[in-house]
Amino acid sequence: MHKIGCIALEKLVNLDGGGARDESQFCDMGHQATYIEVREKEVLTVVGKIQVQRNYYYDRFCGEGWCPKDRELSIVGSSFSPGVRRIMGRVGSSRPFAVGAEEILEIGGLEVNPKSIERMCHEVGNEADRFLSLRAPAEKGTQETMYISIDGTGVPVLKVETDGRRGKGADGIAKTREVKLGCVFTQTAFDDEGYPIRDENSTTYVGAIETAEVFGHRIRREAERRGYWQAKRRCVIGDGAPWIWNIVSDHFWDAIQIVDLYHAREHYWACARVFFATDEQRQRVWAGCRKEELDNGDVDAVIRAVKQLRTRSKASRKLRDSTVNYFQQNKHRMRYSEFRAQGLFVGSGVIEAGCKTIISQRLKQSGMHWTVDGANSIIALRCCLLSRRWEDFWTYVAEVA
Repeated sequence: MHKIGCIALEKLVNLDGGGARDESQFCDMGHQATYIEVREKEVLTVVGKIQVQRNYYYDRFCGEGWCPKDRELSIVGSSFSPGVRRIMGRVGSSRPFAVGAEEILEIGGLEVNPKSIERMCHEVGNEADRFLSLRAPAEKGTQETMYISIDGTGVPVLKVETDGRRGKGADGIAKTREVKLGCVFTQTAFDDEGYPIRDENSTTYVGAIETAEVFGHRIRREAERRGYWQAKRRCVIGDGAPWIWNIVSDHFWDAIQIVDLYHAREHYWACARVFFATDEQRQRVWAGCRKEELDNGDVDAVIRAVKQLRTRSKASRKLRDSTVNYFQQNKHRMRYSEFRAQGLFVGSGVIEAGCKTIISQRLKQSGMHWTVDGANSIIALRCCLLSRRWEDFWTYVAEVA
């Protein structure tokens, strides 16, 4: 059937004899180009390879030629049809390139090498990033509560991408670059116990390896596209990282700010493990008291308890002081009893899951090391897929072409 399809498609594509033949065409600069000849090009389509006949024109002023039919068929500078590029982009964004090549051959009978999939993912991923960065009209309708959640996670990169950067390890050598990931979701209903329920299929993602300043504009565009300013309540959930709250102050200054409860708990537990290292029972009792205080929104009590810990080394003193500072800086974002009374989420589980599904599952597999551009291409493709904007993206590609 593929062979028959190739024959039929090749005849159909070439019925025009290479396209409308004018004695001359004009380039983007307005120069007149002269018709030279019909040239053939081999193109891999979803049913196999075909030979496409195209009229070739040459512009002696610019010193270059082109085939108008390439633009009509969206094969300018490519030997892959749009359908094959779509397959390569989807498979390459989900699996290692070598595995993707094997699956395309097994399922579709199309032979493409892993390097071609990698190059195609980079090309299509750049287009996806442009698509996701467009300022679009806000979605219609008023949402009850809209949440923005932001987090960062490291991705292993090539050594050249970490030159001049200090790592967290003992050797001080950086081996990763931070991906900044953000999601937007809405919440309307509650479960039988009164806990908020995320609206089904309401989560969309954006992300990239870039500065916090650039990412701030990225996540704001996505929030505005989702109708941020029309939502009745607006909330931002994140951990205690200063760059997150700097973004909030610049772009979401009117939102309710909430530090993820489970990140907050990790900080007093870190103290418990260090200061009561030899007594697990005391660890549980001391941390249990802090949990009750934090759940009740009594951050001052947590701070007092941490301050009372006796330090025996420079390292323990540094941990105690940094923990106190963490709770003091984020005190107004830890009113958990008040937030729960309002029916709000207090955890960042949605963005934590996004870090795993969008970033870790594809970019943090054993032995992988990325360039920043390569990683960003894959991130853009995966954000498109998991935000259910894949079809919209390819409609955009067709319109631009």
